[in-house]
Amino acid sequence: MAAASTTQSLSGMECSSFGEDEGERFPASPMSEYLNTDALSLAILAVFEAEIPIDDSQTFAALRDLFLPINPRFSSILVRDEEGSKQYWEKVRVNLEDHIKVPVFPQGLTQETYSDRLQKYLTQVAMEPFLEGKPLWELHIFKYPTVEAAGTIAFKLHHALGDGFSLMGALFSCLRRADDPSLPITFPTGDRFKKLQCCKERSMLRRVSGAFSGIWNTASDVAWNVLRSTIVKDELSAIRSGNPLVGSRSQSIAFSNLVFSLDKIREVKRKVAGTINDVVAGTMSYGIQLYNRKMGHISKGKHMTQLLLLNTRMVSGYQNVQEMLEARTWGNNFTFLHVSVPFYDNVEEVDPLEFIEKAKEIVKRKRNSMELFLVGSLLNMMRKIKGPEAVSRYIYTTLKNTTMAITNMTGPTQKIGIAGQPVKNFYFLVTGSPQSLTVTVVSYNGKLTITMISEDGFIVPNLLVSSVQEAFEKICEAATRRSTT
Repeated sequence: MAAASTTQSLSGMECSSFGEDEGERFPASPMSEYLNTDALSLAILAVFEAEIPIDDSQTFAALRDLFLPINPRFSSILVRDEEGSKQYWEKVRVNLEDHIKVPVFPQGLTQETYSDRLQKYLTQVAMEPFLEGKPLWELHIFKYPTVEAAGTIAFKLHHALGDGFSLMGALFSCLRRADDPSLPITFPTGDRFKKLQCCKERSMLRRVSGAFSGIWNTASDVAWNVLRSTIVKDELSAIRSGNPLVGSRSQSIAFSNLVFSLDKIREVKRKVAGTINDVVAGTMSYGIQLYNRKMGHISKGKHMTQLLLLNTRMVSGYQNVQEMLEARTWGNNFTFLHVSVPFYDNVEEVDPLEFIEKAKEIVKRKRNSMELFLVGSLLNMMRKIKGPEAVSRYIYTTLKNTTMAITNMTGPTQKIGIAGQPVKNFYFLVTGSPQSLTVTVVSYNGKLTITMISEDGFIVPNLLVSSVQEAFEKICEAATRRSTT
């Protein structure tokens, strides 16, 4: 059986309702409208692996006192106006019992069996629609010990509520450090603004040259973006089936996790003078080519594209919920960056670092382009002329015409706890995308977890995982050789 046949309410808890300002409406953002249509409906599943058996006695109070007050969207549903052309968030009465699910399985099974039950349960939860007329979130508590954890907690949230930056920021505001709950959770800091400052010191000649280069890059990138979202498609390959049901509830999914040491990734990053994103994108490109070969698709995959999802907020790290609301950065503030996957006839003879160099080169060139901003303006113009449904179909086609999407999040640098329970690791899934493969990446406490969400029955998860693992090992070996040289 794919999942537990029954669920239970939280023991010893009285799940009452909350409905302050019930019936109050406020406009939905354009991106919230785009992500909640018949054409495209995306959900995020954030999965936390507990280090000790789960005590759910504080769950009800934590949701009531910490989670619901974060944002009125968590107590609202999306409704349309009388003409059906615009969506609004409308406050409703929240019955927590409708949102908390505790699956029940037989006692005394092995950890391996519970791991299998958990995966089947999560994939079923990921594909199920949200309850009609209820706020767009759920909490699932899996109390059984798996190979990975003593228990598992999964938050399912509709993407219309916000992107990963907003939703993870909201969840982190409800969590505490495991070593000292009185201390704030900290995140890695980058040198993004330092690099921007250095750019100001370029010579006049380089500025002029960069301006002309930027104009050309912008024109070509925007044209290519429009073509990829309309008529140009990636060819079919071992990771792109072209199945029209992918992303719908009638097509099941599978997911696999791969955990890397952040120290190893940073070491490769230093050797290639790139970023962690460059290393991940290059590793996935290389791993995909190896998988293609192992599946016998040697001549296929010449035209494959990764969609990198980028946060467009001009901030260097997470903001707390109040800062996001005051700066109006809550919501969906992201865009897609098309990155071609390099193809080689003799992939076994190519320097593995070449895949990272190619990814770095493409991203660097696109930084000198106004593509991201102009595409956003194009979507706004399309929305005004044709309505949000047309924009949603445009985004859907952008996803459908490409091979895969990669989205990443930066997690805490130290161990965190949920209601006093230490979190061993966490990862997240994005479901509803019309692609055979979606990849999510998150860092946490010295680890980087790559989750591959694949079309069930088409992609072979274990072989894909071993191919990506092999790609990273070869990249690390090549980086070591480069340092020795």
